[in-house]
Amino acid sequence: MTFQKLQLQLIHEIARRVQAGDTTVSSLARRAGISQPHLHLVLQGKRGFSWDFADRAALVLGLRVEDLIDLATPSRPLRGKLP
Repeated sequence: MTFQKLQLQLIHEIARRVQAGDTTVSSLARRAGISQPHLHLVLQGKRGFSWDFADRAALVLGLRVEDLIDLATPSRPLRGKLP
């Protein structure tokens, strides 16, 4: 998985958590050390972010790279008979 794909998955996860009320843009921005306007533009797809911000945002959200990969991988239906 490329950094760009991980970056998009992180953006989707941030947006999901904001929409769910788990965090706010201003709170996440403050805790991750980025300006709220910049994070808002990132979520709108108008700006990107650095490896450093990706690390800090993931840390604040309690995510690992493996978590982002798992979130990006579509579930595959089980094959075979159900018990």
